[in-house]
Amino acid sequence: MSLFSNTAVLLSKELRTEFRSRELLTTTVVFILVVLILFSFAISPTTEESREFGPGLLWLAILFAASLMLQPCFLREQSNDTLSSLRLAVSDPFSIFLAKLIANTLFLLLTELIMLPFFAIFYNVPVLPEFHWLILVLFLGSLGISVAGTALSAISAQARMRELLLPLLLLPLLTPVLVVSATVTVSLFEREPAVKGKGIAFLAVFDVVFLTALWLFGEYLLEE
Repeated sequence: MSLFSNTAVLLSKELRTEFRSRELLTTTVVFILVVLILFSFAISPTTEESREFGPGLLWLAILFAASLMLQPCFLREQSNDTLSSLRLAVSDPFSIFLAKLIANTLFLLLTELIMLPFFAIFYNVPVLPEFHWLILVLFLGSLGISVAGTALSAISAQARMRELLLPLLLLPLLTPVLVVSATVTVSLFEREPAVKGKGIAFLAVFDVVFLTALWLFGEYLLEE
């Protein structure tokens, strides 16, 4: 129970900090909307082209948003040596990762929900017919991005070139998740939508494997 109680306390801290300032969400939403608008004017997609290229651009915009969102994840804890204090305050160090992971996933999903109506308008893609499946794919993909990104953020926060290190580590690791997520999303936007069970299963397995690895090695990441 200590894991969940510690996680709940730390999660409430993360949520209060963000919703009090709104700096991260506001910056991410504005940035991702600018990216979608620029892509829509640059490509000028028709309805058929949007069904093919739209999902790839959607997940590319999500990747940009995640990069902005994950960068300061552990940087805030560097001031006044807050991370060391958190490690002493909690009985299970994994609760620190779990709280930040849940917060990052929630922030990313909120950004995506704000982005979806604009995506549907700019790219002439109907998102409502398969909305429940789309939300599932967005959740699994966002969770995978958050798990890997939170772990790498803990590593890069203590490095000298932290601003450059996180994207360099994140992009190769997340390539399978982005490719599979875009492929599954394409099938949902087709004229005859189809749900690719293997793609959804791959995303679920990726999330479980990396979450387990974070649980096993998270304490060592905090020590480094």
